[in-house]
Amino acid sequence: MTSEKISILIPTDFSDNAWSATEYALNLYAELHCTFYFMNSISLAHTDSRSYITAKYLDTLTETSKTRLNALKDRATQFNSNANHKFEVISTSEEITLAVKRAVQINNIDLVVTGTKGATGVNRYFLGSNTVKIIQSLKSCPMLAIPDAYEFKAPRHIAFPTDFTRSYEIKELQALLDFADLYNAHIYILHINLQNELNERQEVNMRALQSHLVNHQHTFHWMEKFGTKSDEINDFVQEFKIDVLAMVNYKHSLIERVIKEPVIKKIGFQPMVPFLVIPE
Repeated sequence: MTSEKISILIPTDFSDNAWSATEYALNLYAELHCTFYFMNSISLAHTDSRSYITAKYLDTLTETSKTRLNALKDRATQFNSNANHKFEVISTSEEITLAVKRAVQINNIDLVVTGTKGATGVNRYFLGSNTVKIIQSLKSCPMLAIPDAYEFKAPRHIAFPTDFTRSYEIKELQALLDFADLYNAHIYILHINLQNELNERQEVNMRALQSHLVNHQHTFHWMEKFGTKSDEINDFVQEFKIDVLAMVNYKHSLIERVIKEPVIKKIGFQPMVPFLVIPE
């Protein structure tokens, strides 16, 4: 992300949670020149049992989508009336993950901002199913998922959990560094101990990460493994008053493991703070 002009994509289903995400994004970038793209996928509106969608029904959905997007644009304009902010709307019939990928590419999007759950508001899952789908498919752009009804607080404390099993490229860490630069944030690198000490490869990766963070405030933190990764991360978030949780999403990453932990389906790992997902 650059400080010149930032493009933000906000997929919306017009739920309260989607508006929470919008409010957070408007506050987060209050001082910067931004274009916000509100996108609604009408494919979400007809994923019911209809096996055949008439053209007329589709036209109605499209008109409703456009009307609601324009109303959202008006609401956002009134909410922060910032001369630095521009708003665009995108109504699409494409499936949500394809629509997001296309919009990211066409509009040179720097960040996708979404709520953590959809209009159905199922609380017991880690993230709404569409949010998870976008995380799994979005490889070209970071994504920020905002918890329901989360009140904006300038992100000055960022947690970055890692197991040091891979070396991070400076390019993929750039999203984290840019985010930290917004409010001069401190980065807390969290390692959950599985063994008593790091192996040689982990040591090398840790030193490489340290060198990438040399111009940013950062500290390293070790936690003993006592439960599920999601529990430990939430405990750390509470203890250090973390404002944003950031993770790199790669094959067999912590994100993959957290999303797939069976306990999440039972107890729910609702992120307590905004969750920045960085593609590898």
